[in-house]
Amino acid sequence: MWPRSVCVALLALAAGYLFVREPELPGAALRYLAGRLWAEPAESSMAAAWEALITRPTRPWSRVAVGVNACVDVIVSGVKLLQALGLDPGDGKDHAVLNSRKDLKEAFIYFMQKGAAAERFFSDAETFDHIARAASEYPWAQLYVGGNAALIGQKLATNPNLKILLCGPVGPKLHELLDDNVIVPPESMQETDEFHLILEYQAGEEWGQLRAPNANRFIFSHDLSNGAMNMLEVFVSSLDEFQPDLVVLSGLHMMEGQSREVREKRLLEAVTSISDIPTDIPIHLELASMTDQDLMSKIMNQVFPLVNSVGLNEQELLFLTQSASGPHASLGSWNGVPDVGIVSDILFWILKKHGRTMDKASDLTRIHFHTLAYHILVTVDGYWGNQIAAVAAGARVAGTQACATETIDTDRVFLKAPLEFVTSHTEAPSKISLNPGDPVAHWHREGISFHFTPVLVCKDPIRTVGLGDAISAEGLLYSELYPQ
Repeated sequence: MWPRSVCVALLALAAGYLFVREPELPGAALRYLAGRLWAEPAESSMAAAWEALITRPTRPWSRVAVGVNACVDVIVSGVKLLQALGLDPGDGKDHAVLNSRKDLKEAFIYFMQKGAAAERFFSDAETFDHIARAASEYPWAQLYVGGNAALIGQKLATNPNLKILLCGPVGPKLHELLDDNVIVPPESMQETDEFHLILEYQAGEEWGQLRAPNANRFIFSHDLSNGAMNMLEVFVSSLDEFQPDLVVLSGLHMMEGQSREVREKRLLEAVTSISDIPTDIPIHLELASMTDQDLMSKIMNQVFPLVNSVGLNEQELLFLTQSASGPHASLGSWNGVPDVGIVSDILFWILKKHGRTMDKASDLTRIHFHTLAYHILVTVDGYWGNQIAAVAAGARVAGTQACATETIDTDRVFLKAPLEFVTSHTEAPSKISLNPGDPVAHWHREGISFHFTPVLVCKDPIRTVGLGDAISAEGLLYSELYPQ
């Protein structure tokens, strides 16, 4: 608070000096300067406006079934763990699959220098076990619920009005960590836990010549149960007894650790199982970091038409359009905050190509896109309601969870999103100027609605893991699907 107070005092002195020296200064200029002196900070205006916008849907969910990837996350400092393993900093390089400690170091550096989240499979079980033991013995290691499905279920379970069913490979430690409101079918229990290693880094953290532009994490595992989606059939068979009014599905990305033949066979089996879910139960699919373009393309063509909603981040969105030669597919990577117009073009293309239209039988009518600086909810008109509240709630939880606060602490967050942007780069664009006091922008494009809101980014995040899952969970919690 002191820096802001000092700035206000100095500006006030400057205004007084100008008034004395230049009494004829135009009144509009003086009024503008006075307004800026006493204007509420953008962060405070935005947080207050969200609270007014976030209203419960008229027909909320009551029973949500979530599956199928679940594990225990071992969270450590990435730099300190690699140092403990005797590794030195060097050049970064992406690896689709990690086969050695060297691959791990290079992939971690590659994504840390971008400040981007990523997830990879570690192929060597013996080496992975050695690294996992070193990580778990690290003095500051923390164990949490992990896996997109378990994280979404855990987040939804904090709402006392919801009953949550979780299907996934649940071992004793994970079962102990889960909320009491989460029901786990006996068939989902197994004797040992699956562990995922989460290497976190902070904004500005340095290792050798490397400096992270923002806080994020790198995830890797040797996870065979989730990789084979072993619990998918258990999940689908559990729905008859549980009778959910919403299904949340994730874990398809874990199949990248399988051979191509096994993966293709398993994906076809997954499509058959998902098709068995009654059509009157909406399905949300949560994506995660992937490297195999063929698998991504098959998920788009075979799974997207079977689900009503998809959640994804900027890395997954770019990989998706690259995999299917969509708009802006030639873009190699994002340069800083993803361009809103480019993101909007890709989201529009997904719903036009794979979503429900007059000539397509697809169920896909909603996409929740989230990146560090902003979120966009895109919906086919006539299917979803309360999306202003949903996108605002998703943005709010990004700020509270990252900072580990109950409400937005405006002294601990900052605005990183552009407040002026164009809505497209492939058609005649509209230009949006956003007012922090009215923080949800809305535009239409050929029967598709876009809702955009900035995120108040935590300056010193406590924990980055699971933010995307919490965002998608909160967005779903406030969403409403219209009866058709």
